[in-house]
Amino acid sequence: MEKEIESFKNLVSKINLELRKDIVGQDEVIEAVLIAIISGGNVLLEGIPGVGKTRLVRSLGKTLNLPFSRIQFTPDLMPSDVTGTNIIEKDSEGRMKTKFQKGPIFSNLILADEINRATPKTQSAMLEAMQEHKVTIASKSYEMQEPFFVLATENPIEQDGTYPLPEAQMDRFMFKLIMTFPSVDELKDIVKMTQVTMSEMANAVANGEDILAMREITKEIPIIDEILDYTMRLVSATHGEIQGNDIAKKYLRFGASPRAAQALITGAKVRALMQGRYNVSYEDIDCLAYPTLRHRIKINYEAISEGLSNDDVIRMIIKGLKK
Repeated sequence: MEKEIESFKNLVSKINLELRKDIVGQDEVIEAVLIAIISGGNVLLEGIPGVGKTRLVRSLGKTLNLPFSRIQFTPDLMPSDVTGTNIIEKDSEGRMKTKFQKGPIFSNLILADEINRATPKTQSAMLEAMQEHKVTIASKSYEMQEPFFVLATENPIEQDGTYPLPEAQMDRFMFKLIMTFPSVDELKDIVKMTQVTMSEMANAVANGEDILAMREITKEIPIIDEILDYTMRLVSATHGEIQGNDIAKKYLRFGASPRAAQALITGAKVRALMQGRYNVSYEDIDCLAYPTLRHRIKINYEAISEGLSNDDVIRMIIKGLKK
């Protein structure tokens, strides 16, 4: 097992090194995206235009040697434009028959660009693929090729012509990550990089089989009861209806779902392996609590009036559990 852990850590380091050829800064985002794809989860990425969201997915596709597909979500996009549809064609004998024409969702890495610009009907076409990794058309199911990973982006500034993501869909994202504006030095490096070439320079150092093998190694990582109990108490602490959860009762309209607990445990195991550890720590849980919970909780008017964000409330909950 020690050799597997060392191999796991080394491969992640190689992937990171290649991604650094195309992405400047955004360390936490890159780490969380790698955790999600190894875990088999999806990511919702929030950031203003131009901070490298699309470039990150393209570079990831080259590094992992996986097919990449981009879906630009617009108000006129239909569900069949995402999943595909049955078409009628003639066979060699001139008889008419139906054939399923796969949509862009059938790829390993999916960039759902500005996902909140599509109507709820079109957004719902993503639900089955994101959760069950398959698409059902006319009572027939079509499996996705593994590994399957959706990275959806949304613009936090421009909200005209956008549709809020349904809570059921939000819950299917393992993490919600925030891509912040780069520092002055990082901005300088970005400009220098793009003056040389706009194309990605990353080389393939892994493949889909490597990702699936890493996912299997993750399942073997143990977690002690104390940390498991702490994680369950953390998720439960987001529910104000449970007696004793005063912070949630004061600041939250509703709390996280059981998927949050599953994502925390799975992600924490991957993070531990990425750092060369065979055990999950409290730090792993606390670190991943923010991207795991920030899109699964809703703050109320009192929190907004006090100038609190979702992350502020999560920080208060974590601090309260350690008293």
